[in-house]
Amino acid sequence: MSVLVVGLSHRSATVEALEDVALSRDSVVKVLEEVHSAEHLSEAVVISTCNRLELYADVATFHGGVEEAGRILSVHTGVPLELLTPYLYVHYAERAVSHLFHVASGLDSMVVGETQILGQVREAFRFAQTSGTTGRVLSELFQSALRVGKRAHAETNIDDAGRSLVTVGLATLAPSVAPDGWSVGRMDGTSWRELVADFRVVVVGAGSMSALAATTLAETGADVVVVNRTLDHAQRLADSIGGTAAPISAIPDLLHDADLLVSCTGAAGIVIAHDMIETVIQRRAGRPLGILDLAMPHDVDSTVAQLPGVVLTDLATLADANDADGGAVTVDVDAVRSIVVDEVSAFSAARRVDRVAPTVIALRTMAADVVEAELGRMEGRLPGLDERTRAEVAATVRRVVDKLLHSPTVRVKELASQPDGASYEDALRELFSLDHRSIDAVAKPDVTIDLEWGERA
Repeated sequence: MSVLVVGLSHRSATVEALEDVALSRDSVVKVLEEVHSAEHLSEAVVISTCNRLELYADVATFHGGVEEAGRILSVHTGVPLELLTPYLYVHYAERAVSHLFHVASGLDSMVVGETQILGQVREAFRFAQTSGTTGRVLSELFQSALRVGKRAHAETNIDDAGRSLVTVGLATLAPSVAPDGWSVGRMDGTSWRELVADFRVVVVGAGSMSALAATTLAETGADVVVVNRTLDHAQRLADSIGGTAAPISAIPDLLHDADLLVSCTGAAGIVIAHDMIETVIQRRAGRPLGILDLAMPHDVDSTVAQLPGVVLTDLATLADANDADGGAVTVDVDAVRSIVVDEVSAFSAARRVDRVAPTVIALRTMAADVVEAELGRMEGRLPGLDERTRAEVAATVRRVVDKLLHSPTVRVKELASQPDGASYEDALRELFSLDHRSIDAVAKPDVTIDLEWGERA
């Protein structure tokens, strides 16, 4: 069995395509259930974020697994397979491991090094665990990926390069909506955080991305108002950052005095309509309004960008800006890549050693059976042996067999860690005529699943 990942992300698909494949939590459950019961797939984890949709599975056959994974994604996203296929990428075995480690480390993010993806990987893994669709293979893989991601951020300065989407969006918008009193000269020497500190900002939504935006804004000193359909949720977030809360119906009035609107609700349709913003702009007497739409699909009607005084930044804009400056990433990226390479190598070596373990166990079991059979034969031929002599002979025979097997079994484990290690395992099977059925019968212990591992590791 080997790991397979089939998915699409901001690197392979347009923002529009990613919007089309966005999955609700209920849809993720259905994908997990179908993968878990599929013919060629077993175990399943789905990572579904604004910028990616990826299905991880343990597969019996590569081609059968790819076909089933593609079909399942097509069915549950509602996108015909022929339209979905051009955006899909496939990684298998060690390449799948490498891909997940890159994702968890922030190296595959729209904004390289951002930390939010690590929490999203952890949440996807936990959700699959509680859904009962993970086993030994994916549990080991995802726990390793979480550890690698934490190591990347702990041992390097990738966080300095890894600005979150919120940070990048605010840095993009702030100069465009700065008050008229800010001269060009002052703005050239002023960071976006200093500008935002004087802003009044309306944050729509109370989920993880909205909470990240509200927290980031509050830390700069901005006056933050949190708006949500459920006022209690808005109030809870507002209380945590020292802001205020308001019902969603208050948005037009709040925008009359606001400098920025940040929205990420997770709603299925438009939350901020063109007519609403048009009415607001007419009341603002020429004051610009910055809008940061971090939702997938869009919360804000994209046509508002055509209104005078509106500066709209969304995920597509952020992707273009990030590509234009090469991701603005130079700090410690090479160090993180080196960590990922080393960790992939170590993970793959450990898995190869695990695969040879049943063969070693089968060999030692066979040897023990031979020893017991010969000792039984000795009992029949030498019935007069006293108990002490019989015990000493048995111990001597077992020691001889153990010593003869020690070197080949230890050495085959060492050799198995190498990329061509499977050939040594095959050689051991042939040399000792091991029956594949006896090897397959060796049961591996179940992996212990720790739901809190991500926090404690």
